[in-house]
Amino acid sequence: MPDVILVTGGHGLVGNAIRHVLESEPPNTRYGRRDGETWVFASSREADLRNAEATKALFAKYKPTHVIHLAALVGGLFMNMKYKLSMLRDNININDNVLHTSHETGVRKVVSCLSTCVFPDGIEPPLREDKIHLGPPHESNFGYAHAKRLVDIANHAYKEEFGSNFTAAIPTNIYGPYDNFDLEDSHVIPGLIHKCYLAKKNGTPFTVAGTGKPLRQFVYSYDLAKMFIWQLREYDDVEPIIFSVGENEDVSIRYVAEQIVEAFDFKGEVKFDTSKSDGQFRKPASNEKLLRLVRETSKDNEEFTFTPFEKGLKDSVDWFVKNYDNARIGQIKRGQVVSV
Repeated sequence: MPDVILVTGGHGLVGNAIRHVLESEPPNTRYGRRDGETWVFASSREADLRNAEATKALFAKYKPTHVIHLAALVGGLFMNMKYKLSMLRDNININDNVLHTSHETGVRKVVSCLSTCVFPDGIEPPLREDKIHLGPPHESNFGYAHAKRLVDIANHAYKEEFGSNFTAAIPTNIYGPYDNFDLEDSHVIPGLIHKCYLAKKNGTPFTVAGTGKPLRQFVYSYDLAKMFIWQLREYDDVEPIIFSVGENEDVSIRYVAEQIVEAFDFKGEVKFDTSKSDGQFRKPASNEKLLRLVRETSKDNEEFTFTPFEKGLKDSVDWFVKNYDNARIGQIKRGQVVSV
């Protein structure tokens, strides 16, 4: 009987990246499609996962043996600050429905997607997997962060009470093709790509919110997809794993803006709106555990290599320009569930 892998939020940034990697890597390899696997990429149009009955119907339709859980109500800094209760309640409902339905239907493994915002504010760097619950998260991500933390708590509870093989990944800032490029509520890179595109098209200044000084670790979605495929197939521990480039490979928002300007060959004025919040200045995360385990589970001590940031960003800009008419650029409505 084949394994059926259900990817919730399967039409979003990471879901599309997983599909791309499975199809572009050689078959029956570490990251390529394998015989005996059926992959199902479900979108929010198929089921509102905030609703328990809709979630059960989705599972009854596909009968998954494994789940990669990416669906969430997500947004950038300003959306998280504005809609804290919606981010908390909707994500709690989504996660509880997916995990409990997985338990009730005998799903053998679930890999959920968390975020580095789950970590306590002001904790001594670098962020590591054992520091998640050592204090409250940053106020700007309060609702979303607590909802995502509860996934880790639930994973441990299912493990202890029922022996469930539920685990989670903790990516740093993700970017790449198929992202949400909304001007108001997207994450930083897709939002800046869209703003620069319009600034060049309309002959207006390219305005970046904040000072540009904060530092962030950015992981390319196609690299992240390989990590999820590896975790699904080769990692069977309840403890989550940080998915990220190295802690000393973070870049400033100013540098991100400069690289976007270069990718677009934008010749206009670049402005930084210092009246806007910067959020946390820096939150470096360690990828030591990930790199060690990927190497140890490889047949020949294969090292995981990341796409250089400049190449990944240029590819993302080129994808956006080519696919502008079909890209996700409309405003996220309050309460709308979108894919990671």
